Amino acid sequence: MIHPQYQENRYWRWLLIGISLLFLTMLLLVPLLAIFYQALAAGLPTFWLALQETEALNAIKLTLLVALISLPLNVFFGLVMAWLLSNFDFKGKNLLTTLIDLPLSVSPVVAGLMLVLLFGINGLFGSWLDANDIEVIFALPGIVLATLFVTFPLVVKSLLPTLKSLGNSEEQAALTLGASFWAIFFRVTLPKIKWPLLYGAILANARAMGEFGAVSVVSGHIRNQTNTIPLHVEILYNEYQFTAAFACASLLALLAILTLLLQNVVAYLQRRKRQQHTRLSDYLPDTAIESAV
Repeated sequence: MIHPQYQENRYWRWLLIGISLLFLTMLLLVPLLAIFYQALAAGLPTFWLALQETEALNAIKLTLLVALISLPLNVFFGLVMAWLLSNFDFKGKNLLTTLIDLPLSVSPVVAGLMLVLLFGINGLFGSWLDANDIEVIFALPGIVLATLFVTFPLVVKSLLPTLKSLGNSEEQAALTLGASFWAIFFRVTLPKIKWPLLYGAILANARAMGEFGAVSVVSGHIRNQTNTIPLHVEILYNEYQFTAAFACASLLALLAILTLLLQNVVAYLQRRKRQQHTRLSDYLPDTAIESAV
């Protein structure tokens, strides 16, 4: 006989699951399916033609170029900052941690305006940039800076918990045994954080390709020059070119879905690696330090 309390808990569990699924369906799944439906409503040939227009192709190329530039910079500086915050104590550490969280709490539009105040023609460095014929605002450098501002914390936030939980005992031992800095990093540290690093890189890359607010402020919406895919979608929608707008929007949605799939694959591989390490840790010695020396 089922205990009444267990049966009541089971009912509450299924009720909460049903409410959650209904909420996610109405808020996420239905709008997502609507985008793909509207994109393909006029037929697949029309869908492909919308993506092959000159402005759409230039927007796609610029979006990929910005992601290609910002991703390695995010990975490099994210590694540096996470390493610094997890392994060293210094004055101003709490302030630095707060500043890293700032892009997550500040509106992207505000971030774009800050860049305009710094690098615009009337900004702090505007006169010097203009005198040296250097374009930042309404050009590729400004778009990259805006993208870096909003995506930088994602890599750091993915790495910090892992680095803090694992500690640096292996690195200290390898250093004591005479291993060089690069040997310690590539043979001891990097293998421990490769999955969180990949996870953060995927998140940062997806955010870079989908960023709208900050990029909108610094881009100037110059057709075929500074319009990324999100900005191109806005222009098409405002011009009542709904089929083309939904076609480009579906491309962004597809990139988001692929990002989620990659995240789940990375999370699965990370869990599997952790389980294998747990099963083997009682039988195999840790060779990380020996391989670093």
